[in-house]
Amino acid sequence: MVKLRRGRHFFAAPGPTNIPDPVLRAMDRPTVDFNDPEFLAVFDRAVAGLKRILGTTGHVFLYAASGHGAWEGTMLNLFSPGDRVLMVESGYFSEAWGLLSAKHGILVETVAADWRRGVDLGAIAERLAADRGHQIRALCVVHNETLTGVTLPLGEIRAALDAAGHPALLLADTISSLGSMEFAMDEGGIDAVVGGSQKGLMLPAGMSFTAVSARALAASAKAGLPRHYFDWRMMIERRHGGFVGTVPVAFFWGLDEAVRRIEEEGLAAVLARHHRLAEAVRRAVAAWAGNAGPEIFCTDAARRSDSVTTVLLAEGVDAEAVRTVALERFNVGLGSGLGRLNGRVFRIGHLGDLNEPMVLGALAAVEMALGLAGVPHAPGGVAAAMEWLGRQGPAETF
Repeated sequence: MVKLRRGRHFFAAPGPTNIPDPVLRAMDRPTVDFNDPEFLAVFDRAVAGLKRILGTTGHVFLYAASGHGAWEGTMLNLFSPGDRVLMVESGYFSEAWGLLSAKHGILVETVAADWRRGVDLGAIAERLAADRGHQIRALCVVHNETLTGVTLPLGEIRAALDAAGHPALLLADTISSLGSMEFAMDEGGIDAVVGGSQKGLMLPAGMSFTAVSARALAASAKAGLPRHYFDWRMMIERRHGGFVGTVPVAFFWGLDEAVRRIEEEGLAAVLARHHRLAEAVRRAVAAWAGNAGPEIFCTDAARRSDSVTTVLLAEGVDAEAVRTVALERFNVGLGSGLGRLNGRVFRIGHLGDLNEPMVLGALAAVEMALGLAGVPHAPGGVAAAMEWLGRQGPAETF
């Protein structure tokens, strides 16, 4: 028998994220023909808003798929069998992106990195300089690694490409950074951006996209990998952003409302709110770290994510026990570890539609769960977060 949980579920995982009630209400409507003029107006408005959040005037291809589908669509349309790409190691999701690409005959070379610090930019520059024949067709970067909570500096990576005079395309995964951290596609010289609906855009999982520069669009005309559902050549001729098949119409009413909410708050204010709340979480974990307690997984303070904090427990301490107590006792959902970090970490998501009380409630549940699960830690994490938030001033000043 499923245990009945009272009150509202506090979902503090790094995605999917909380969906605001107005977005849910916007999507709660009867099905309409995707050629209906009313829908076409909503579609156009929503996609224009998405481009503003991306910071691009380029083309956006849309898929009824998760972010993995967008990865696949991007690689199929940009490369041919035997093409070489340079994958910057960041964690579980850079590995997954590389494995997916290799299955299609793309040669994936990895720039190795410490998962707790992120890549050494010098290693990227060194490899690009060594590629005098320009065999590397693209540099692939996960902007924010959702497992490790490490963010990579896309501007500095773009600068490394430019300094080397290398013509490789720059591809960025923004699935857990878009709408949560600073990102500007055109200004940053990004050629292809992969994104998804279920994180900073505050929608259900199931829709993703690739935004492309003129360079990427030109490269796609020469790509030799077979594709159909993800074929940009077919998609660019179609009215609805390229969907090959039925358009998921409800998503666009939701996206239209999500964009409205982001722009009503102001994108700069949204990013400042994410930073403010993320810092509160980081200060809580720093307090718990006493008494051989949990610690922030990312050891480089400058690269700590504003959308997720990954918490590393001591060797031999089961992170899943903390997640289980938090869920069963307090109805708070935390993110788990994945791959080699399974059982070693739990993740606190702080992105999308959330405020100070929501973060403090989740942190209080985590602090109680640490004690109930017998995890060594120092008290005072919630107090540290409260102290930080209490001296930040009114939210409207950010």
